[in-house]
Amino acid sequence: MKRFILLLAVCITTATCVKAQTGVETGTPYGRGEDSTRCAQNLTLFGVHAKSNNYKEAYPYWKSAYEECPASSINIYLIGVNIIKWLISEEPDPAKKEALIDDLMKIYDDRFKYFGNDPRVRKDEVIARKAYDYNSLKADNTDYNLMYTWLKEVIEETKEKTYPLAVSRYLFASMKLMQTDTEKYKEQYINDFLMCSDIFDAQYSEAATDSVKETLSGLKSDMEKMFFSSGVAECNIIEDIYTPKVEANKENLAFLKETMKLFSRLNCNETDLFITVSEYAHKIEPTAESATGLGLKAVKNKDYTTAEKYYLEAIGMSDDSNSKAILHYSIAAMALQQEQYQKARQFSLSCLKENPNYGRAYILIARAYASGARNIYPSDPSPTKVKNKLIYYLIVDKLERARQVDPSVSKEATELINQYTKYFPSTEEIFMHNELKEGESITIEGWVNETTKIRENK
Repeated sequence: MKRFILLLAVCITTATCVKAQTGVETGTPYGRGEDSTRCAQNLTLFGVHAKSNNYKEAYPYWKSAYEECPASSINIYLIGVNIIKWLISEEPDPAKKEALIDDLMKIYDDRFKYFGNDPRVRKDEVIARKAYDYNSLKADNTDYNLMYTWLKEVIEETKEKTYPLAVSRYLFASMKLMQTDTEKYKEQYINDFLMCSDIFDAQYSEAATDSVKETLSGLKSDMEKMFFSSGVAECNIIEDIYTPKVEANKENLAFLKETMKLFSRLNCNETDLFITVSEYAHKIEPTAESATGLGLKAVKNKDYTTAEKYYLEAIGMSDDSNSKAILHYSIAAMALQQEQYQKARQFSLSCLKENPNYGRAYILIARAYASGARNIYPSDPSPTKVKNKLIYYLIVDKLERARQVDPSVSKEATELINQYTKYFPSTEEIFMHNELKEGESITIEGWVNETTKIRENK
C-alpha cells in the first residue's frame, strides 16, 4: 500500500505521468502532454493542406486545433476564414449554410479574443473583412444595423486612419439603413457621407504612392455616385433637415461655419437657407463663405454692384484657388450680362489664373468676343464687314481651348464651335482683302488685342 502511494506521488510530479490537457483546459497556447503534441501536429497538417487549397483535407486538422488550442497560432484564423468560406460554398442546405456563416463570424471574433494585442493585427481591417464577408454571404438577409454597428465602432476609434474598406462598407451600410427608413436615417446618412469623404480626403493627401491614390480615388468616386443617386442629396431635403437647426443655432458660429461648408460641398450654396446662414455668420465673423452667401443674395436681387463687392471680399479672405476661381468667374458672368465685355474677359482671365483648367472661363471669353464682335472694327468699309468676322477665328480658338482643358464643357464648346465657324469670312471675302491671307497670323485690334490665324471657311 505504501509503495502504491509512493508511485502515485512520483507520477504526479514527473512530466512523463502528467495528464494530457488541451490549451483550452490549461489556458496556455498549446496545452500539455499529448494534447500539446497533437496541437502542434494539427497546426502543421492543416497548414500543409491549406497551402495547396485542399480545404477538405485541412478541415479536420484545423477544427481540432481551433477547438483545443485556439491561442496557439494566428494561422488558425487567417486560414480558418478560407476553410469555412469553402465549406459555405459547398453546402447545399440553407440552414446549415447559415450556421456556417455564424461560425465564420465567430472566427473573426475569436481572432480578437486570442490575438487582439498582436501589433500586426489591425482591428479596423479585420472588422472590414468581417463585414464584407457577412454582407456578401448574407446578401438580402444582411442585418445592416448590425453591420453598421461593427464598423462605426472602429471608425470612431481610428478616424482618418481607418482602413479604406471599412470606410466604404460603413457608408454602404448607412445607405442601406436609410433605404429601409428614409425619415429616420437620412440625416445620419448625410453626416456619414461627409465624414467618410473627409477621411478619404485626409488619406489621399498622405498617400505615399500613385496606386494608393488611385484606389482611394476609386472608392471615393463610388461613394459619391452612391450618395448622389440615393435620393437624399437634393438641396430641398438638406434644407428641410437643417432649417430648424439653423434657427436654433443662429448665434453658434462653429455650427454656422460647418453648415455653410456642408451646403457648399453638396452644391446647395444657392439655396435660401445657405444665404440665411451666411447672414447670421457674417454678423458674428465675416468669412469667405459668408461673404459668398451675401453675394448670392445680391445676385438674386439683381444688385450686381453689391454682389461684386461681397465676391471681391470673399476672394480676399479665401485661400482656396478653386473657390477663388469660381468667384472670379461669377463676377465675369455678371459683367457679361451687363454687356461689360472687357470686364468679363478681365475676370475670366483672373479665374484661369487660379484654375487654368476652368473651361467655362474660356467659353465666357468667347461669348464676350462674340457679343462685342460688331464693335471691333467700327470703320470697316467693306459691305460684308469682313474684318469684324475675323474675331470668330479667335472665338473658336477659345472654345477649342475650353474643351482641351475641361472635358466637362466639351459638349457645350463643340456646339458653339459649330455655330461660330459659320461666321468665318469666306474664301472670296478674304481674297478681296489684300492684307488678309489664309494661314497667316493676324492681331485683332481694339480692346481685344489678341492674335489668331486666318483659316478657310469649310
